[in-house]
Amino acid sequence: MRLGVLDVGSNTVHLLVVDARAGAPPVPMASEKAVLRLMRYLTPEGAITDEGVAAVLSAVRNAAEVARTHGIDELLPFATSALREATNGPELLARVERETGVALQVLSGEDEARLTFLAVRRWYGWSAREILLFDIGGGSLEIASGADEYPRSAISLPIGAGRSTIAFLHNDPPLPDQVKALREHAAAVLADAVAGFAGRPAPHHVVGSSKTIRSLARLAGTVSGSGAGERMLLTRSQLANWVPRLARIPAEARPALPGITADRTFQIVAGGIVLGEAMAAFGVDELEVSPWALREGIILRYLDRLG
Repeated sequence: MRLGVLDVGSNTVHLLVVDARAGAPPVPMASEKAVLRLMRYLTPEGAITDEGVAAVLSAVRNAAEVARTHGIDELLPFATSALREATNGPELLARVERETGVALQVLSGEDEARLTFLAVRRWYGWSAREILLFDIGGGSLEIASGADEYPRSAISLPIGAGRSTIAFLHNDPPLPDQVKALREHAAAVLADAVAGFAGRPAPHHVVGSSKTIRSLARLAGTVSGSGAGERMLLTRSQLANWVPRLARIPAEARPALPGITADRTFQIVAGGIVLGEAMAAFGVDELEVSPWALREGIILRYLDRLG
């Protein structure tokens, strides 16, 4: 069957069209993306501004039309932290459904962590045994661990790349004291989070997912193979070497670097800082990068339920 997965996130509205069936990997057929950076449209009270509302409506309306042109059998639309936490989120969700016909399912942070973990488990297989997962979105950082299809421990922390950029990195490029303040804040948040994973076995695989982590790995890590056989590794030392260099480059110039795309250029520094602190907090020196993440997890859960 042909499925459309519509991801209304903190940074982008992304439609992925796939051909999928139970017991087989989903095959991407088309993709449509609008860069919103919704964190820019938040009032001090936490509401999405009228401009942000208009941007969401336009992007969802366009994605729904693109999905129809590809003859999908089912649209799986969901929203993450930006709409989940906005004070006018319920009103915006109702308006999206009323004006576009798309009823967005709002995922909790734990849902995001669990579904991303499911996708990573299916990609790596049972032989990977205990997995520790980091996934950095625009609004939140998800961390999960376990040896089964769904994690034994899963948390969502409000230190996503976009949120952290808006809250701490006010200049472009950011000032050293802003970078230091974000690093200290992320370290403090993560120090409290580590306790929730106490007693878990040492991971056999540490995995990073999300576009931010893939971008950082292409820039600073080691890439081998190609296509479905591509393998990306990123060490904490590589990250520590590159993040200060990125922080000295204006956002508009960063896409000239390998792996840094225009839709992530404004938040890539914050993403690198948060990832480095997460790796330090959990004592991780190296991680592998999964090509599958939350959207694939949504697809896999849907197919499982059909079966």
